[in-house]
Amino acid sequence: MSWAVFLIVAIGLLLAVLFTGARIFVGFLLLNIVGVMVLIGPRGFGLFSSSIYETATSPTLVTVALFVLMGEILFRSGTVDVLFTSVDRLVGRLKGRLYVVSIALSTVFGALSGSAVAVAAMLGRSVLPLMEQRRYDSRTSAATILAGASLAPIIPPSLLAIIVGSLADVSIAGLLVAGIVPGLIFAALTLAFVYLRGGDMPPPEPAASDVSALRAAANMLPFLVVVTSVMGLILLGVATPSESAATGVVGALIVAALFGRLTVPMLREAIASAVTIATVILIIVVSAKLFSQLLSFAGATRGLVSLIGDLGLSPELTFLMMMVIPLVLCMFIDQIAFMLLAVPIYQPIVAAMGYDPIWFWTLFLINLTVGSLTPPFGYTLFALKGAAEGMSTAQVYRAAWPVVGIFLTGMALLWAFPALVTAIPRAFG
Repeated sequence: MSWAVFLIVAIGLLLAVLFTGARIFVGFLLLNIVGVMVLIGPRGFGLFSSSIYETATSPTLVTVALFVLMGEILFRSGTVDVLFTSVDRLVGRLKGRLYVVSIALSTVFGALSGSAVAVAAMLGRSVLPLMEQRRYDSRTSAATILAGASLAPIIPPSLLAIIVGSLADVSIAGLLVAGIVPGLIFAALTLAFVYLRGGDMPPPEPAASDVSALRAAANMLPFLVVVTSVMGLILLGVATPSESAATGVVGALIVAALFGRLTVPMLREAIASAVTIATVILIIVVSAKLFSQLLSFAGATRGLVSLIGDLGLSPELTFLMMMVIPLVLCMFIDQIAFMLLAVPIYQPIVAAMGYDPIWFWTLFLINLTVGSLTPPFGYTLFALKGAAEGMSTAQVYRAAWPVVGIFLTGMALLWAFPALVTAIPRAFG
């Protein structure tokens, strides 16, 4: 079987399984089992067991589990409610101040969670009802929440960055810190969109809480210590991502204890959730690594590089093509499934074209984030719709398109000025 036939059949089989509604890891497991049997035979299952052992003993999985646990402790303990009150109080009397509160909260939540779905659900339950009560424009309100939630997979700690780094064999620490400047750029672009879009802005209004500014700032300090300690240890090279994640878990426990929210039932729920997520990620990463090995065994890796070379496309045009494909396909298929399918295929092309791996995979990750925003399918859209009972699916879809425009504008900036992505990793690398 030629590599091209194998690749087409493999992708078709995977998409067919996913369209039945099966879970991602089920699709990849079936694909790998069939691939091993066709290409290698029964003796190939030794390769499968080796992939399981290699992945299960990888520090990457520990990093994912610990960052998930950190976010679970902070969210399940309810300490993020304290953070909401503090940010709401510290934002001044501005026109459309709740738009600013939403974007600021999203930036901080993103540095504590790494999950766009969790942030969208949290803001949909906390900020959106206040916006509706004060008659804010519903489309702009939803757009700021969607844009803010989409910062979570970009701003470290990003679970997607850890998984991409593991699959693409790129520095995980470098990918994590590479998201700092792009995340801040996207936050600034969202803020610019709010104030430049035209239309009436809600008048200045007081904060919803009567907590003093000094008390609000004091309440934020523990959260900022957690964020800066996690990222600071990585930036300074003092600790690996796994060690920094462990520091974050300790910090989250201290924060929960400081606000009287540290309880045994909460810890039990947080640990159970983190274990479940880490187990699913283990199966997914194992399957993706084996798929990469099968591509190499079938000659697809070498064939793809030769094909790109024979086409004679410039690096710029090749890059554009590699970005347009996920942008379009992620409108219809799960972006995680596409990532696991695309990374083994893209990896040799990235090396052959001479792209900076930190720069390329950061933009690839951002592109996947845009995929979670594009109708008709998108986890972030569904998370907001689930949290916002009074908002229709059509309203959420309409709110998503301006956010897609914001992120594509930001990606164009990052393409034109690669140093915006690579400066921090190089400075602390």
